[in-house]
Amino acid sequence: MIPIEHFIFLSAALFVTGLMIVIIKKNAIVVLIGIELMLNSANLNLVAFSQIDKEHFHGQIFTLFVIVIAAAEAAVALAIVLNIFRQFGVSDVDKVNQLKG
Repeated sequence: MIPIEHFIFLSAALFVTGLMIVIIKKNAIVVLIGIELMLNSANLNLVAFSQIDKEHFHGQIFTLFVIVIAAAEAAVALAIVLNIFRQFGVSDVDKVNQLKG
């Protein structure tokens, strides 16, 4: 059995990686990938902590909800990014803010 500390360290590394992607990168699609990475690290934590109590599956149920919400978020966000790219020809997050006009 793998100790829970390994899952926590892996989840923290995934979360920090996703956060750095969101902070550093300027492309909207790459930012969405960073957000998905952070959501997956939360899912890993939920499943790891639910392994402590083998009788209840609350962590797995919450993980399914997070996966559904992440899929809906990705679909809506990609539709918005594609619409902005189609209208303005730019997918840079910093330049989209300047398009307010």
